Amino acid sequence: MNPSTDLSSRLQTAIDLAQHVQQHPEAHQAFQDMLADLKTQSPEAADLLAQLWQEYVSSKRSSLFWEQLSEVEKNLSDRLSESHMQLKQNYLRLMQEQ
Repeated sequence: MNPSTDLSSRLQTAIDLAQHVQQHPEAHQAFQDMLADLKTQSPEAADLLAQLWQEYVSSKRSSLFWEQLSEVEKNLSDRLSESHMQLKQNYLRLMQEQ
C-alpha cells in the first residue's frame, strides 16, 4: 500500500469514527496519528487538513445538536396535539351530558 492510500484510508477511518459523538475521542486520536505522518510529508497540507478537521467535527456536533432539538420539538408538538385532542373529547362529552 502506498503512503497516500494509507493516509487516505486512515483519514476515512477517522471520519467514520466521527460520525458518532461518543466516538469523537477515538476519531480525534486516529486523525492526530494520521496527521503526524502527513506532517513529515507535507507540513502545509497537514495544517490545512487540521483546520478542515476542526470544521468537520464542529459541523457534526452542530448537526447533532439541531437534530436533537428538532426531536424535542417534535415530541412537544405531539404531546400538545394529544392534549388538544383529549380536551376536545372532554368538551364533546361534557356537551353531550348537558
